[in-house]
Parts: sequence; structure tokens; C-alpha cells
Amino acid sequence: MTEPSHGTRYKAGRLWCVDGWKPDATFGVSAAGDLLDDAAGVTEPIGQWVLPGMPNLHSHAFQRAMAGLAERRGHARAIVPDREDQKAASPGRTPQKNDDNFWSWRETMYGFAATIGPDELKAIAAQLYVEMLKAGYTQVCEFHYLHHRPDGTPYAPLEAMSLALIEAAREAGIALTLLPVLYMSGGFDGRALAERQRRFGHEVDVYLRLLETLQAHAGTDLRVGIALHSLRAVPERAMREVLASPLASACPIHIHIAEQIGEVQDCLATRGARPVEWLFDHADVDARWCLVHATHLTEAETVQVARSGAVAGLCPTTEANLGDGLFPLAAYLDAGGALGIGSDSHISISPVEELRWLEYGQRLQSRHRNIAARHPGESVGESLWRAALAGGAQASGLSIGALRAGARADLIVLDETSPLLAARNETSMLDSWLFAGNTPLVRDVMCGGHWVVRDFRHRDEQRIAARYRAVVEKLAAA
Repeated sequence: MTEPSHGTRYKAGRLWCVDGWKPDATFGVSAAGDLLDDAAGVTEPIGQWVLPGMPNLHSHAFQRAMAGLAERRGHARAIVPDREDQKAASPGRTPQKNDDNFWSWRETMYGFAATIGPDELKAIAAQLYVEMLKAGYTQVCEFHYLHHRPDGTPYAPLEAMSLALIEAAREAGIALTLLPVLYMSGGFDGRALAERQRRFGHEVDVYLRLLETLQAHAGTDLRVGIALHSLRAVPERAMREVLASPLASACPIHIHIAEQIGEVQDCLATRGARPVEWLFDHADVDARWCLVHATHLTEAETVQVARSGAVAGLCPTTEANLGDGLFPLAAYLDAGGALGIGSDSHISISPVEELRWLEYGQRLQSRHRNIAARHPGESVGESLWRAALAGGAQASGLSIGALRAGARADLIVLDETSPLLAARNETSMLDSWLFAGNTPLVRDVMCGGHWVVRDFRHRDEQRIAARYRAVVEKLAAA
């Protein structure tokens, strides 16, 4: 223990540390917003259950405003049933094939994206980030590809859309890892970007200049990293050039990979290898990397990702919403793999729901319980929370995810008066929070040493929400 430093001194009834709950824990927060072992002065009690805030390792902010707008079934096509199907079919009804999937959802998303400019993006992102904070996320990795005007011409300045996200994050008070996306081709065959993809596109030299420009805004609340949209959108030559840049040696690198069966099939057809297989053959994948989704893995690929030190970026509610599939969680954990969670398309903004459905999807697939707890006596809730904190922090490139001296003071305080936590102790609290109800339990949130949520309310939520409503109403009327 070091000598107490100047700052604010707090006491938690129970503080979640790397090795579990620490009772009657005191700690300090410096004026710069970092955690201290202790601090001089009067101690302020802050609650019975205090945990690190959860990193959100995958976000497309603009999609928050379209959540719920792609849930009507599209046009189906008639199929010719075989003899047995004909007997079972209802009289007078022709069987229909449901073609709704990720690719059909993407067309809806492209249409919505075309309506978003810097002002709209800032309003939507600020509202989203307020909702994240209130749910217990204290950091977000923004996988950002709306770079230009809808027709592909650049804004002035070129980084206008990125600046909108930075301003929104600072307005809301959330830590941000900004991941500008390199997006160059419309498929594995190298086809040109489609009309509605043009605003995503960059040549490599311009993309690298964008990253350099954004670095000037970095600080304790902002990290800038690299996002390769996907193997289908980034040609091999471009990937090599970006990864050879000085920036790539020390920053987070994120990529969508193996999300859909169609992507795997196309990669096999054009490159002669599965996406994860091809990536490992052509890049030095290590702890800098976050492989977003990585849903469709072979047994060998699962072990390879785990042993590489990369983070698997899992987004269970979005993956379920899009019908993507289920990640091989048990085998990955047994191989020692790192993981984190993201809210991606934001049809849900809750670390509780992401972790719950990460576990429930595995239970439905295996028809067994308590999958994430790999050893007798382990808690599913604690196993998932601990893994997502560590993997999310790694993917963010920021000093977050653990309440220890020198880290950002990002923490959440749960509502100990809630009936959901009645009679719960250290062995049952996290399991009860994650698996025993839907009542919001995050009462207070601190980010970078500042209280941004108190008594369930964000410090500026009314103004931010009013602006968001006005923007969404304008978009709906357009």
C-alpha cells in the first residue's frame, strides 16, 4: 500500500477485484480520474456492490436509431414440396421459403445509413452512449465506417463523422476506442463498391492519413485503432500495407470475420481457405487483434484463435437477431481463449443480456446447463463477467476493466435495495444479477473519476434524449 495521495476517498461494502469480492474496501480517485490505492480525507461510502464498468467492444452507433425497423418479413419465394411435404401442408397453402437473413437486413441498413450526416450521428451516438452508461458499459469500441457523404464525396474536414462520435462520447462521458474502418471492395472477388457503399470507401493512403489526424484527439478517454471491415472488403495488398504501418504495431486491430455461412463459402471459393484460416496464414494475429463474431469456426480454428491471444468479440443479441449462428464457447474457453462482448447493432443495450444470451445460446444448443463455468463449483456469472471485463479491456487498448491503482476510475454501483439482490452474498450476487430478472440494477456510474449516472439518471439525459427524438423524427419524415 502506498501513502495516501490527494484525491477523493471512497469505501465499498464489497469491491469486485480480479480475484473476487473484497469486503470493506477503500480506494482513492485522483483529480486526473485514475484509481489510487488510497487517498487522504473523509471517506465517502458509495454502495454495497461496486464493480468495474464493462467495456463494449463492438458498436455501430448509427444503427441504434433503426433498431426494430427490420423485423417485418420480406418477400418469400414459393418452393415445390416433395410428396411427404405435400401431404403435411395445409390445404390451399403453398410452402414459402424464408430468405430473410443478414444480407437482406444489410439492405435495410444501407438505406437507413444514407440518411445520416454528422449532426444526426452525434445526436444518435450521444443517446446511445447515455443508454450504455446507464446499463453498466463505461467504454465503447466504435467500429466506424460512415466516413463520407452518401454519394461518396468527402466531408470538410475529412474526419467530420469521426469527430461527431468523439464529441458524442465526451458529451455523454463514456470512454471511446474509435476504430475508423478501411472498406475498399464489395466482395471477395474485388468488385467495386456498390452505390450505397461508396460513403464507406477509402484508399489506403487517405485512410492512414485519417488515422494520423485522429491521433491528435487521443487522450485518457480516447484511443484510436484500426478496423479492417472484413476480408471481403479489404484486399490482401491493402491489408498488408495497413498492417505494415507504424501505427499498427501498438494499437488495437479489429475485424469482422466468419460471421455468416455465406462469407465462409465465398472465401473458400475465391481464396481457397476459410476466413479465419486465411487470416492466420496472411497476418500475425496476436493480442492486438479482436476477431468480431468469429461465429463459424472449425475445431482447429477455435484452438488457433484461443492460442493466438486475440480476443473473440461476441455480440450475442445481434448475432441472434440476424440469425448468424452460435460461437463454440465451451471449446474456446477450454483452449484458454479471451473474449469480450459488444452490443453491435444495439437491438439491446445491456451487458446483462449479452452475457445471459451468450450462456443461454450454448444451453439451447447443447441441452445442458452452466456451460461457461468450466470446472465444478464455478459460478457462470462470475466466469462470464471476469472474462468479458478482461477481453473487453484488451480489445479497447485502454487501462480499464479492473479496479486497481493506475487504471481509469470506471466503475458501477448496483442498487443493493432491489428485491432481486435480497439475501444475496458474494457467492450468489453476480449470478442473481445476470440470470434472475430484467429490472435495471445499475444505480450509479463513474467514468474517469466523474459521476455520470446518479440514482439511475444520467447527468444530461433529458437534453440528449430531446435532441435524439427530434433527429429521429426528422429522419422518419424524410
